[in-house]
Amino acid sequence: MPALLLIAHGSRDPRHAATVAALVEEVRAQRPGVEVATAYLDHCAPRIPQVVGRLADAVAVPLLLNRAFHAKHDIPAALRAAGSRLPVADVLGPSPLLLAALDRRLAAAGLDVSSPAVRSSTGVVLAAAGSSDPAAGAATRAVAAEWRRTRGWAAVEVAQASAAGPRVPDALAALRAAGATRTAVAPYLLAPGLLPDRIAAASDGADVLADVLGPAPELAALLLERYDEARHTASAVPALTA
Repeated sequence: MPALLLIAHGSRDPRHAATVAALVEEVRAQRPGVEVATAYLDHCAPRIPQVVGRLADAVAVPLLLNRAFHAKHDIPAALRAAGSRLPVADVLGPSPLLLAALDRRLAAAGLDVSSPAVRSSTGVVLAAAGSSDPAAGAATRAVAAEWRRTRGWAAVEVAQASAAGPRVPDALAALRAAGATRTAVAPYLLAPGLLPDRIAAASDGADVLADVLGPAPELAALLLERYDEARHTASAVPALTA
């Protein structure tokens, strides 16, 4: 069975690498028979060229929520530069497992997500990193719409920690204007760092602030789902082209 090469962005913040390591342990716990290796695009070690050379057979799985610049350009370019032709899995979003992980983080922050009455009176800010890629922004808005539809939140507004906005205070104001009597901020981010800290600092007006997705079991299951999809597609290519 091919190894799972988890490709993370990397950060100067040591909490980022610690979170990735915890997520890798969760993946290993869910699929003990699969070798899991980690490589980073930037800031952290090991980098992609240091890892791919020792993997005889692997599937690269990006630790990314949206198909934006890192997925479209940075990871393919880094793999090419390393001389690698590994199959690359799709990004994580959208997926019902991400919504379940968001629910988990809100519940851990003290919100009774199991109560229909609580959900119907609560407005949620889905606070993303932000991207200049219009497709990535549209994908995050689609996640917000699906989360509201399937959970019955009073409203879900998207905020961005970077790019053009809107920012968290703007989204909180929109929720209150829509009639939400309780507000929560759910970071749509994978690991701690500069942007999650920026979101937290802007969330003073919210009743609940959730943690980042981190090593949620749903996230580990989603990484394995993307790995399985990519390896099955790769194994089917010779038969399709024969």
